Amino acid sequence: MQPAIDLSPVRAQFPALLETDAHNRPYVFFDGPGGTQVPQTVIEAMADYFVRANANKGGYFLTSQRNEQIIHQAHEAMADFLNAPSPAEIVFGPNMTTLTYSLSRSIGRLLKPGDEVIVTRLDHDANISPWLALEEQGVTVKWADFDIEDCRLDLDHLSSLLTSKTKLVAVGYASNAVGTINPVARIAALAHGAGAWLWVDAVHFAPHGPIDVQALGCDFLVCSAYKFFGPHVGVLWGKLELLEQLPAYQVRPAPQQAPYKFETGTQNQEGMAGVVATVEYLARLGQTYGGAFEAQLSRYEKRRRDLKQAMEAIRAYERELFTTLLAGLETVPGLKIYGISQPSEFEERCPTVAFTRDGFTPAQIAAYLGEQGIFVWSGNYYALSVTERLGLEASGGMVRVGLAHYNTKAEVDRLIAALHDM
Repeated sequence: MQPAIDLSPVRAQFPALLETDAHNRPYVFFDGPGGTQVPQTVIEAMADYFVRANANKGGYFLTSQRNEQIIHQAHEAMADFLNAPSPAEIVFGPNMTTLTYSLSRSIGRLLKPGDEVIVTRLDHDANISPWLALEEQGVTVKWADFDIEDCRLDLDHLSSLLTSKTKLVAVGYASNAVGTINPVARIAALAHGAGAWLWVDAVHFAPHGPIDVQALGCDFLVCSAYKFFGPHVGVLWGKLELLEQLPAYQVRPAPQQAPYKFETGTQNQEGMAGVVATVEYLARLGQTYGGAFEAQLSRYEKRRRDLKQAMEAIRAYERELFTTLLAGLETVPGLKIYGISQPSEFEERCPTVAFTRDGFTPAQIAAYLGEQGIFVWSGNYYALSVTERLGLEASGGMVRVGLAHYNTKAEVDRLIAALHDM
């Protein structure tokens, strides 16, 4: 395990963390699962785009050429972040939901009535509803269940659903509701054994650990930059041969080759500039908090090494802080925690915890904490199937507290004290 990182210089890079309320109390951002704060360098990169590169691509003039360079750099940056074989396998879009709907339609054109898709009840609805929409054309959608005691995906049940008709399995890398990390590589092997593709929603996992699409063995993976300290931009990785095979819904003059055939219309190009800065922020973090320097590395290899080191350092720090958070929550009367709760098993979960409390609705708790300058979410967070399966949807879902690497023990202590004061 990597040593916990020193947060003092990290926090200074996030302007939002300096904001205070009317009582001069710093705001506490535990709302990261819904969107993280961004470092100053990302803000500056997006502002600089509007000054120096604000044009569309394809022009024979300076700002257009700068814009194209940024677009190219963004594809390279995300290929490095995901350890993808090629920048040509990176597709940008408005968000993960839109990209999933778009590609599910393309995949649907290759399916026929009676073909099967598997989704899980542990997923965000953005990795469920796009596949349910294929039922309109006769595709059968099957549901893999999870254990309501520890919120782990039931792999035996998922495996039992696989047949020769299964064409795709859609699974989350980590649950945005209860934090469970799924064994994606194992699920990929199961899916491929049945001749199916694996589609992975990595939105919630992305800010918490390294992603290696080659090691995972998946066929597609989606994430959103605003969940890992960047702007509101969605990102899709797909194996190049599959992206080339799939039909795209596009206007006639648009490029025919991947990835551009899926990047319909003018993209959020200032957001792409922010993505480049986000990846560079994390790479610098890896340089500062990573291991020993390896000589003779290419630029390509160095940034990927730095990113891996950054995400491993973040994972180690957050695991330690999450242990403190969970221990504190367990001292609050009437509070019930959902998901994996044993520190020895924290390799299988993200630093995100969902809970309910006797005598209070989740909305009441979130509103009270908001008044104290502590930002958390309540409800189902679009993980509707999770709260339905746990029997909590009708009562308002759960309260969700999510840690990021810019959070501190002092903030955790403040949350626990506020809950005791309710």
